[in-house]
Amino acid sequence: VQLQASGGGLVQPGGSLRLSCAASGSIFSIYDMGWYRQAPGKQREYVAAITSGGSTNYAVAVTGRFTISRDNTKNTVYLQMNSLKPEDTAVYYCYAVVDDFRVRYFWGQGTLVTVSS
Repeated sequence: VQLQASGGGLVQPGGSLRLSCAASGSIFSIYDMGWYRQAPGKQREYVAAITSGGSTNYAVAVTGRFTISRDNTKNTVYLQMNSLKPEDTAVYYCYAVVDDFRVRYFWGQGTLVTVSS
């Protein structure tokens, strides 16, 4: 199973970006999917998660600005990021809880988001 993240880049404060993360491989089913991020010099922190049924959860720091969604037909999770702030600058990592005949966490390679003027 592989997760491929995309959509990062450079954006000005107040701008928007949409991250995508597609899972591929021998997948029986996918349970939770979500995002973490790691800023320079800091520990990785939770951003948002979504269940297979569409229930969502967000970190306080991004609530009201970020929206997580998924397309189960494409095994893809999205993170719409609005009103971006310089403190959102980080490498964003997606994850998925996948049943490929045993239930495990898989991680994407990370995509860099830089918020700067």
